[in-house]
Amino acid sequence: MKPSKIFCLIPSTLGMGDEFNLNVKILGDLRVIESASFAWSPRMPKLAGPFNRCTARNIQYLDNVLPAWSGKLLVEGGAALEGAEEVIFDGTSQGVFTGDTRPIRSFGGFRWKAAGFQFIKLIEPVTGVTVYSNPVYVSEKSPSTRIVWGDPHWQTFFSDGIRIPEELYAFARDEAFLDFGAISDHMEAISARQWDYFQAVSNDYNESGRFATLIGQEWTHHKCGHRNIYYRGNGGPALRSNDSDCDSLEKLWQKLDSCTGIDAIAIPHHSANLTMGVDWGQGWNPKYERAVEIHSCWGSSECHKDDGNIKPITVCNGELKGQHVRDALNLGYKMGFVGAGDIHDGRPGDSLSEFQPEVELYKGLYPQGLTAASVSALTRENVFDAMKNHNTYATTHRRIFLDVQKSIQKGKLNLAIKTASEDGIKDVKLIFNGNEIETLSPDDDPRIVIREISIDRLSNSDYCYVRTTSMDGDIAWSSPFFA
Repeated sequence: MKPSKIFCLIPSTLGMGDEFNLNVKILGDLRVIESASFAWSPRMPKLAGPFNRCTARNIQYLDNVLPAWSGKLLVEGGAALEGAEEVIFDGTSQGVFTGDTRPIRSFGGFRWKAAGFQFIKLIEPVTGVTVYSNPVYVSEKSPSTRIVWGDPHWQTFFSDGIRIPEELYAFARDEAFLDFGAISDHMEAISARQWDYFQAVSNDYNESGRFATLIGQEWTHHKCGHRNIYYRGNGGPALRSNDSDCDSLEKLWQKLDSCTGIDAIAIPHHSANLTMGVDWGQGWNPKYERAVEIHSCWGSSECHKDDGNIKPITVCNGELKGQHVRDALNLGYKMGFVGAGDIHDGRPGDSLSEFQPEVELYKGLYPQGLTAASVSALTRENVFDAMKNHNTYATTHRRIFLDVQKSIQKGKLNLAIKTASEDGIKDVKLIFNGNEIETLSPDDDPRIVIREISIDRLSNSDYCYVRTTSMDGDIAWSSPFFA
């Protein structure tokens, strides 16, 4: 078995001399992992578990990592990189489960000796397969805040997805190399005892500094729109749109208001869709609706395809004008941006939904989105606060680097932009009140844009945000700035 592709990730923010891990998976042909029959074994996540198929959606668990592989990868990072010049897969000390021989490993001992944007290049010498890591921005000193990556929107076997909570959390942490995540199952399908179990598993996998989990659920209302509810602490009440005390937006907000001592946010998603979207005319709750999911595997809800959306929602009757994220912002709704999977295929952070062989609907899907959160340390509370306070940006799967710092200078709003993508940057656009008013391009290095923009100071209901598009069509959106 020969590699066809390499999956390679490194942290997005570091200081000079900070040690970091190089996370690698060796990929091959796509294969179906059939559900295993019951067997006496320890209860732990496994590859061929009994929950690998969903008959309701006719989806099954797919994997694209080679079943086994041994060999080496050459590591290149120029004179700035300190660490091993090659990494070894020995065929045994790899994988994530007991007895797992798949080539998945994290290699430590690397450091950067120079500041600025850096990339790592990996080469498999036999086949010549080559990959560049995501960009990292290296500061002269260890940064006080850093970017962490997550997917806060997954479904499980208990509603209309596949695999169980333990398996999804293990995949997100150990195979997708995410820093945080959340199950947000359709609560209308979840019993009270199952909700207790979901919260317990989320708390079990929450480990500050290693992997943060959020207690999440999806309130699924087909007239008011879908909203993911997240709690800052270790739990909260189940919220179901088919319960009489929670079957409208007004009742949902009242239910949350009654939760003394519980901090919560509610995030609308796939708002632009005709079938399961959000009618912004029903209003906005500034206390709870602090962010909006701008992209998921269903597509982007930023704006209509006629206005330049290159990843519009095409499934479930497509998109409806007036329900896009820009429409909400134009109404004065002040929401940050997150990206997520809304995945049902058991692979949070590295979904293969669009390759499901038996589902025509899924052929209209996209690679899932991700959320980048700026935090001082990796904890559940810090991730929640970043989502609540607009300290996030969203991407369409690729870990594009995007940092936008604002300041007021001589009565003008100054935006200092740093952005980079390993496959090169097509353009960087500034969107002001729904209009693209400035376009930036790379200078010497086609992978990097570092620039400052000055515009009139925002007032009243003004907003602006930055959007980076890579050469292969991946996108990153900064959260908007408001007056």
